[in-house]
Amino acid sequence: MLKEVVHARGHTNVTGTHRSTFEVTRDAEISASADCIIAVGADKGAASLSEPFKRSAARDDAFITCVIEAGGVKDRVTGWGSNAMTFTVENSMVFRVSDYVCGRTVLIHADKPAARLDRKLIKALAEGNQAIIELCVEQREKPKPSFDLLFMERQAW
Repeated sequence: MLKEVVHARGHTNVTGTHRSTFEVTRDAEISASADCIIAVGADKGAASLSEPFKRSAARDDAFITCVIEAGGVKDRVTGWGSNAMTFTVENSMVFRVSDYVCGRTVLIHADKPAARLDRKLIKALAEGNQAIIELCVEQREKPKPSFDLLFMERQAW
């Protein structure tokens, strides 16, 4: 397993309401409309992650865990890498629920976007607390899609 640690901080304009991504940026300031950005002033962007980490994450069998901590509150997001990842953008890193990949994408098929992060964590980030983002990557067999839900008896969903 390879690990990367990114240091950043929260910002008063952090709202964490985006429904399909979250982002960490090296920019010092963000506007109130930046609903996906959860941390600013990061010491790394996608391009400055270590070469071993990028090589390991740029594979379809890369299972990636992201733990975000600020103000004594932690949350965990998991997802996958992709052989389409290029890690070419220096200014930011984006974690996506979808499978869209660009130069700043570091995780796809995330199990949660900004809007589903722990609200206590978002509050701590909005208060400007220091943030530690720990990324871990390991190779795993990717689960096959399941059609079980299509054939389940209708329950109270």
